[in-house]
Amino acid sequence: MSRSQPIFRATRFRRIVQIVVLLLFFGLVLWARLSPGSEPSPLLKLFFLLDPLVLVATWLAAHALLTAGLGALAVIALTVVMGRVFCGWFCPLGTLHAIAGRLFDRWGPRQKRRDHWSRWQVGKYYLLVGLLVMAALGCHWVCVLDPLVLLYRTTTVALLPATQWAVEEGSTKVYQSDPGLGPLRLTKVTEPAYRFLHDNNLLGIPKQAFWGGWLILLLFIGLLLLNGYRRRFWCRYVCPLGALLGFFAWRPLLRRSVDQEKCNQCDLCSMTCHGAAAAAPGDGWKAPECFGCLNCTDSCRRDSLHFRWTLPWSRAPGQQSVDLSKRAMLGSAVGGVVALAMMRFTPQGRGTRFNPLLIRPPGAREERDFLQRCTGCGMCMKICPTGGLQPTLAEAGLEGLWTPKLVPRIGYCDYNCNLCSQVCPTEAIAPLTIEAKHDVRIGLATFDTTRCIPYAYGRDCMVCEEHCPIPTKAIYSLETEIRDRNGQTKTVKQPHVDPNLCTGCGICENVCPFKDLPAIRVTSANESRNPGNQPLPPAGENPYGGE
Repeated sequence: MSRSQPIFRATRFRRIVQIVVLLLFFGLVLWARLSPGSEPSPLLKLFFLLDPLVLVATWLAAHALLTAGLGALAVIALTVVMGRVFCGWFCPLGTLHAIAGRLFDRWGPRQKRRDHWSRWQVGKYYLLVGLLVMAALGCHWVCVLDPLVLLYRTTTVALLPATQWAVEEGSTKVYQSDPGLGPLRLTKVTEPAYRFLHDNNLLGIPKQAFWGGWLILLLFIGLLLLNGYRRRFWCRYVCPLGALLGFFAWRPLLRRSVDQEKCNQCDLCSMTCHGAAAAAPGDGWKAPECFGCLNCTDSCRRDSLHFRWTLPWSRAPGQQSVDLSKRAMLGSAVGGVVALAMMRFTPQGRGTRFNPLLIRPPGAREERDFLQRCTGCGMCMKICPTGGLQPTLAEAGLEGLWTPKLVPRIGYCDYNCNLCSQVCPTEAIAPLTIEAKHDVRIGLATFDTTRCIPYAYGRDCMVCEEHCPIPTKAIYSLETEIRDRNGQTKTVKQPHVDPNLCTGCGICENVCPFKDLPAIRVTSANESRNPGNQPLPPAGENPYGGE
């Protein structure tokens, strides 16, 4: 691209593209709010299906090639031709970092920072190598740091619930106080706005909240604050997707060239460079670090910078490669093996014990296969109509950090809902029809007779039985004679669970009158996906052997 072309328009066009893509990303998050029985659009998974890191990690960890995710090959092809333009033009998290960096530049120190390439920027490549080695050994943990996954998860479990709380509490306070000036009332503005958001379900499930959301939010805020230290710190030093694209952008067809006769090494280009892609003023440009933002060409006042098409095997003067140490690469691979070994040295990590609180959504694969696919993106949590799917912390070990679990006390698994299995981008939750989902067990309900009202207090309570969604009722009552403190007998209906019918949906625990610690609780026992987690033998079978 020569200076005779309106480069400044291209820069403005890039910013427009960034904002449009960012709004599209958040729009798809808000769109994931369908009702049970609805058919979710494949567009909800658009960004994950275009993510090369998700494609590569799933292929390495689960030995599965996602057909729907082959669109990521288009992003790789674009990177081979034009360099890391995905980072500079289309990545929504990259856009937020660019905005944060711009704000820090404007409100921070007045002097412009000249950011040249730092040797520390190779750290993301070594991090990627270690994470890909872990993926090859069956650990999908690389996607915990994927920028698209990170932003979607943060939006789902932190930003949206916080916004919802602020809107609901703020509008309630305004409604109660009804401030205004004469006939002009503030509620004339706030109430229609709140009603629009509520009726269109744009804020999600009322009072939706997530365990551990504060930790995810703090991580996100910390990453944005790092832009005050170095512009786009995450993208330069940490981002594994950027590192993967950097490998494909080693020698792109579109490269920067400098007219040394015109360049006076004023270093204005480095002041606006998002990726710190040059090692020196007007020299030492590194293609894998360039985001293709075009800021450098726009800032050059002597028309000495251009982007030109170049043959892949040619090396122009002033261009350098990113030298990676083979010894450091080997060390990163060994570090990945050691990190995975530390994740799996626990009994749960080795699959010899099961966590009773780890209730996976229906359709979830066997735990090892599930962790080889799940990215922890939070899409299933966002679309769950009851809000029962929550991110794990320690329940699944470090390897399963932020993957979904069902918490019945917060929300149950709707009997006629299969949305989570329809939106999972990597099929860690296998697609299920409603009919097939009815036959899937995710856990088993058990009674705590020290708290259950008919057992402990001698009074009838039919709440759990009435709410059981199984047509033939997995919870049934038997009339039992008991004596009260005065020695008088009376008949009480005591509930029981039929383990052959119970699917572990959790609605009984959710509606139990005991809200602090329900008298009926669902654990992961009897789940269909794990043959080893079956506490009860099939009906009619002698558990001790023999006839």
